[in-house]
Amino acid sequence: MLILAIDQGTTGSTALLVDEQQRILAKRNQEFPQIYPQPAWVEHDPEAIWASVLGATNACLDAVPGARDQVGAIGITNQRETTVVWERASGRAIHNAIVWQCRRTAEVCAALKANGLEDEFRHRTGLVLDAYFSGTKIAWLLDHVNDARRRAEAGELAFGTIDSWLIHKITAGQSHVTDATNASRTLVANLATGDWDDWCLDQLNIPRAVLPTILDCDGLFGRSVGFCGLPDGTPIHGVLGDQQAALFGQACFQPGDAKCTYGTGAFLLANCGGEVTHSTHGLLATPAWRLGGQTTYALEGSTFIAGAAVQWLRDELQIIDSASEIEALASQVPDSGGVTFVPALAGLGAPHWRGDARGVITGLTRGSGRAEIARAVLDGIALQIVDLLEAAMADCPAPLARLRVDGGAAANNLLMQTQADLLNVAVDRPPMLESTGLGAALVAALGVGAIDQLTDLQQDWALERRFTPQQDDHWRAGQRTRWQTAVEKA
Repeated sequence: MLILAIDQGTTGSTALLVDEQQRILAKRNQEFPQIYPQPAWVEHDPEAIWASVLGATNACLDAVPGARDQVGAIGITNQRETTVVWERASGRAIHNAIVWQCRRTAEVCAALKANGLEDEFRHRTGLVLDAYFSGTKIAWLLDHVNDARRRAEAGELAFGTIDSWLIHKITAGQSHVTDATNASRTLVANLATGDWDDWCLDQLNIPRAVLPTILDCDGLFGRSVGFCGLPDGTPIHGVLGDQQAALFGQACFQPGDAKCTYGTGAFLLANCGGEVTHSTHGLLATPAWRLGGQTTYALEGSTFIAGAAVQWLRDELQIIDSASEIEALASQVPDSGGVTFVPALAGLGAPHWRGDARGVITGLTRGSGRAEIARAVLDGIALQIVDLLEAAMADCPAPLARLRVDGGAAANNLLMQTQADLLNVAVDRPPMLESTGLGAALVAALGVGAIDQLTDLQQDWALERRFTPQQDDHWRAGQRTRWQTAVEKA
């Protein structure tokens, strides 16, 4: 039996075929356009997302002879807070999707904070009041698309994060569902009960009629209808938000296990076990997953810019021609020569939560060149993760002894060594960096009964390379001091 995993990301969609030995037999990706209507606004065309999923999935299935007849289940993982509202009758989106990076509702969040509501939102949802999350995006769509609020209240419209949108399309409109992890990113799901929260819905003026049903991550989300040549009725059995899927794919099943995914942004999650752990250091409390009715919780810290900073060097500054060149360029110098880069190109995420922050480069001299700036960019990506892990160590009930890493930028050896040096903990990298798609596949395998228990998965996790700290405390203190000074200027 094969599992088809769909990893729908911010800039493209990836399809993977995974066999029962957790081997990836095929992987295909298709990008889609980004839409920037005005500064700080980011949108996607939901149909372009769907087209990219179809393209990647068909190419992946075509790569393995007979694969369509062997797929036993579909798993889905996705960019989480991106928000779509569509017509139930026609299946057409009423507006472009509002992407997680979009800041258009920042003033709404500021007003809610000014009304003293942030502590109650945090207690109920585990989240801070920020434009990052889906709730204020839903409200914006209902308020700014003609007749949308009336139609939503009448039950004519459906909201979903990207998982719900894809399930709607794969099942030909038969399923309007989401999972516990994606629901937790909306600002309107109660962390303790795992259901929608009426108080939060009232504060944001969102009608319940527009919301999907919340299921366990290994539940049955629907069955395929006319999807990429698969037999109709193929079950969708594993759904998680991308960062929770990566935590699962990295076999971080014990309290204290932590992973960091280096993608467009960087996302650190630490397993906290079966009890909700609220952060006092700016992190988010979140379900890691809900399997068979049992919820495992995590603490999460996210930075909005990681790999995107390398893309910025390539596309805007044109210091490099391709993202893969940054390691060789940065390795030409022993350090950044005193240059510090704060990657606040879209504000600062956890633990600072400063949407108004902007990118900063400090310490430039006449001798600062392309290599020093490239090195400072890698340092800045890693220093953001230090802030996150320090906060997690302070809040998590179990000690953190190592960090597992994945995502495209985790292939950069210099970045990973710098990360280990700054954290003073081992950084473990698996041979396969597609932990997000693998996590969705493994949960789907659990749901369909192809895997019996998590201990089997934990034993199967493989180490490709361990990066151990090579610097001393004096060096770390100097790096941290320069970083904190630069952050204050962002």
